Amino acid sequence: MRVRGLRKTYRTFTLREVVAVDHLDLTVPAGGVHAFLGPNGSGKTTTIRMLLGLARPDAGSVHLFGTPVPERLPDVIGRVGAIVENPKFVPGFSGRRNLRLLATAVGVPHTRVEEVLERVGLRDRGVDQFRRYSLGMKQRLAIAATLLKDPDLLVFDEPTNGLDPAGIRDIRATMRGLADEGRTVLVSSHILAEVEQVADTVSVVARGRLVAEGTVASLLAADGTARVRVTVADPVRAQGLLAARGWDVRVDGRTVEVAGAPGPAQVNEALARGDVFADEVVVLRRDLESAFLELTGAAPGRAS
Repeated sequence: MRVRGLRKTYRTFTLREVVAVDHLDLTVPAGGVHAFLGPNGSGKTTTIRMLLGLARPDAGSVHLFGTPVPERLPDVIGRVGAIVENPKFVPGFSGRRNLRLLATAVGVPHTRVEEVLERVGLRDRGVDQFRRYSLGMKQRLAIAATLLKDPDLLVFDEPTNGLDPAGIRDIRATMRGLADEGRTVLVSSHILAEVEQVADTVSVVARGRLVAEGTVASLLAADGTARVRVTVADPVRAQGLLAARGWDVRVDGRTVEVAGAPGPAQVNEALARGDVFADEVVVLRRDLESAFLELTGAAPGRAS
């Protein structure tokens, strides 16, 4: 997927123009799980609707599998499965019957229904009415529906919203399994801890603009430095030695926290050269939430 200069505006009831997506660039590599992150109101759902031809952009271009959309969307739509907002099924029908209706509509044999129910772990519950499904089961049935056409690209908009921890774990495992089969999974979310566990690559948006893109590892190490915490007998002397290297140093009792150093080895070396020896050295890992807050907080100001 390749998006360049995508823009979408809306008019409010007072005729004020609101920019939902502002010249967005987005690249989703083939294969793996790609997380599309942003705060609520950052333009994620609007972007996904434009990718799927459900909304028309004011400007910019979108290519799926190298094909321009929406101009040639019919040429590639069979390779795409998507869940946008709340999935719709007939409440009084069983999960299996709902999928059979969809299979008939898209020209897929009913044998495929059994395969996708098995794939999402619902084969034994296929006879149950949809209304009796838990929220997590309803979401898994929606994923099964997207798999009927055996798509290469799956697009999930906030798939874990409202789920309990068990449901979140099931959806996460399903997405990871689909990616491991060679499919591309694009998932929008603001639940950072869950994304960090499953995503291979990430795009972060704020106020309709891209603020960062790359692998999860590169995003977490964006500044190429580490935060290191050491415990020493003489924290005042340690502070002087480390600050002399140009690093940011904070002291709390016998604990010294260092930011800006290349790594723990360099911190330990600086201390040892001054005859200060650490009782403990801990690398403080930068998590995705910290990176996300830094990136979105620094984004250009726009209406969202």
